[in-house]
Amino acid sequence: MRPRSNRRTTIGCSLTLLPLVAGLAGCGGAGSSPLAAEPYDASDQVAVSAEADSDTVDYEKPLEVTTTDTEGRITDVIATDGAGRRVAGELSEDGSRWRSTGDLAAGVRYTVVVSTEDGSGAPGQRTLHFETKPADGRKLDVTFGPEKGTYGVGQPLVAELSHRVSEPGQRRLVESGLRVESSPQVEGAWHWVDDKTLHYRPKEYWPAHATISASASLAGARIRDGLRGGDVQPLRIRTGDRVEALVDVDSYTMTVRKDGEKLRTVPVTTGKSGFETRNGTKVILGKQQFVRMRGTSIGIPAGSAESYDLPVHWTTRITRSGEFLHAAPWSSGSHGSANVSHGCTGMSTANAKWFYELVDRGDVVKFVDGNGTTMPAFGNGFGDWNMSWEKWRAGSALVTSAAEKREAGAGENQDEQGEQGGKGEQADKPERGERQQRADSAGHDTARLRPQM
Repeated sequence: MRPRSNRRTTIGCSLTLLPLVAGLAGCGGAGSSPLAAEPYDASDQVAVSAEADSDTVDYEKPLEVTTTDTEGRITDVIATDGAGRRVAGELSEDGSRWRSTGDLAAGVRYTVVVSTEDGSGAPGQRTLHFETKPADGRKLDVTFGPEKGTYGVGQPLVAELSHRVSEPGQRRLVESGLRVESSPQVEGAWHWVDDKTLHYRPKEYWPAHATISASASLAGARIRDGLRGGDVQPLRIRTGDRVEALVDVDSYTMTVRKDGEKLRTVPVTTGKSGFETRNGTKVILGKQQFVRMRGTSIGIPAGSAESYDLPVHWTTRITRSGEFLHAAPWSSGSHGSANVSHGCTGMSTANAKWFYELVDRGDVVKFVDGNGTTMPAFGNGFGDWNMSWEKWRAGSALVTSAAEKREAGAGENQDEQGEQGGKGEQADKPERGERQQRADSAGHDTARLRPQM
């Protein structure tokens, strides 16, 4: 690069001399350091492998920046995409060449800022923009859930991937591109449920009346050969009041609180022997005013002693397999005194209607002091809160340090010991024959609807 004259600097000083004497301190005259000068335009002194303003740059080729003047050198190169992701690269010792070491994303606009200095040490700069070609082959799409709306404080976020991602490095890349923000801000983490599904939850429940958003910056990013990140539709949800229900299976009661204040304790009946209701925390999945419940839908033979066919009102669903909280007038004599259902939580019609109108998706129902198995974290609705925070964090691909893994492992062991320690906090255990297997997919009540009902 050819030496630059001091004429540019002198002109800059003359402009500040008349209106403000203090400007002399910033100029310093001919003896000042060249670094004090504004960077000159180095466009004709550096070459970039990507043509400026092009939209056809090959993302599979490295980005290269070289000097065209042996008297100057490159001091820094910053290449970023629209999401703020910086392209990693290496600068040669003599400053004559910079080459990217990280992958370029496909179909993305980049800004490249090249900093230089000439033979006299004066700083120069070149800025250019270009776009890479759209991705060839498959795209990794991410679908966030649940749908837009207002939910209870127990609602996890879900990220569904269009293609399987199992390799640890690929998982880290994908997870690092998923962003969750909340107001108020809380500590949270993603957990890989399987190769195509991630769940996100905070350490504790979401705050009431919070705003939560999920987004991704994976567009064009290379996940692996033949798979690039696709465009992702962001998600925004809100939480409502903090509504929690605690069902004491052994005491046949359900206590409901809103924002910490006790609203009501109602008598209930839960699953009888062989059809025990699961212990643990469950998240409300949805509500229906009327559901026809039949024993045959869960494998109970028609006409058998356990068979039923019931019109059920004011139903609130808490598992995929069929646990509900609902009106059960046919078993009113057992409310508050005995567990006689096939796994559902039954109560009076008035109480069921009141509960139905109070709660919403994402509200929390916790079952304690029962003899059933513990609600699994995944696979049957949202049991995410039945996993300790340490164990949850261990399911993140970004927990990579040995210390973090040891901490998560210790938490997992403590969590398992706690689950095995007491009634109502049991670990998952083997099913007890075919009847218990039916119970785990059940959630319907034991008595048939009499004709006069």
